[in-house]
Amino acid sequence: MRLTRALSLLVPALALAVLASGCAAPGESSGGGEGGSRTVRIGVSDGAEPYWNVFRDKAAAEGITVELVNFTDYNQPNPALAQGQLDLNQFQHLQYLANYNVQNDDTLVPIGATAVYPLPLYSTKHADLAQIPQGGQVVIPNDAVNQARALNVLQSAGLLRLTDGGTTTSTPADIDAAASKVRVTPVDAAQTAANLTSADAAIVNNNYAQSANLTQDQVVYSEDPDSEKAKPYINLFVARAEDRDDPAYATLVRIYHDQQVLDAARRDLGDGGVFRDNSPADLQQTLAGIEQQLRSR
Repeated sequence: MRLTRALSLLVPALALAVLASGCAAPGESSGGGEGGSRTVRIGVSDGAEPYWNVFRDKAAAEGITVELVNFTDYNQPNPALAQGQLDLNQFQHLQYLANYNVQNDDTLVPIGATAVYPLPLYSTKHADLAQIPQGGQVVIPNDAVNQARALNVLQSAGLLRLTDGGTTTSTPADIDAAASKVRVTPVDAAQTAANLTSADAAIVNNNYAQSANLTQDQVVYSEDPDSEKAKPYINLFVARAEDRDDPAYATLVRIYHDQQVLDAARRDLGDGGVFRDNSPADLQQTLAGIEQQLRSR
């Protein structure tokens, strides 16, 4: 994931950088303006993108000072939020959050949606899906979250069949080989694009596709962002459970969907994302269902 673009890749730990200075503690009010202002620290993975300046300016106009804390290791923002080092984070989708909560017995909650980034199937050998041959090789990411998502994309494309029907926890062991057209090879997500020289096609997350200079013309299939299968991959603003109803946080979610912020985000992040405004209740219900599925696996 540019985390907001492909939110579930695990990358090596790197240093975090505070992108906006300030001395107020997380969630603490600080002086300034009539009645003071609220300071909110948000953990992100793309804090250098200019659209955040538009977001922060609009938040300031409503009395909220936004401090961004940028992370390059996706394992860090959720623990930082849980431990009170952040007030919110915005870097992950529902499936990633569910995995974190279940694995860590935590209760972080989504309070607003941002966008969903459809997962594309690329090919540099074939012009369209029909040209992929029987027994062809398709490369997919091997991390648990992206692997399951990729398998569901290939099933919806008609390239394979999953014996479990396709879930957010599907693995290659669930492939019905006799009923499938292609062979699947899981590799490290960072290597999916490189394998296009030998494979018939590859599922490549958006950030790696950009790095490899893959183009929209090389996409032979992409998941439907409006489908139920794509819903677990809606990206989120996330808070601690006790803060889920904080009105300042709700204001920040609303500001993210201001048209000027959305226009700036699309300029910076590209046209691959589809913005979403699902209600907190809907997101929390979906999260609970995914967590239940993970616990029963």
